[in-house]
Amino acid sequence: MDLSLETRQVDGWTLVAVGGEIDVYTAPKLRDKITELVNAGQFQLIIDMEKVDFLDSTGLGVLVGGLKKIRAQDGTMSLICSQDRLLKIFRITGLAKVFTIHADEAAALSA
Repeated sequence: MDLSLETRQVDGWTLVAVGGEIDVYTAPKLRDKITELVNAGQFQLIIDMEKVDFLDSTGLGVLVGGLKKIRAQDGTMSLICSQDRLLKIFRITGLAKVFTIHADEAAALSA
């Protein structure tokens, strides 16, 4: 499966809707998108993972790397994720304490 990325601006935030699988093959596409946004001066990111079907350790690494890039610019990156199987991955790896994870877009935008 492939990875889809859709970017849009909402209330001063850059929202990146991710769909498909984030794995060793597709993760570089997400990494490149985050890098492109940071280089363009976008330091307020929300990564919407509601349509992500699969996430592996490479994908987690890309998200952590993106968070470090954003924080280096005094920015913020949060996630939208309500899928139990993905939330379990974040809990098991301890990344649920690293990322701010919202249940939906409205919660992410109002935080």
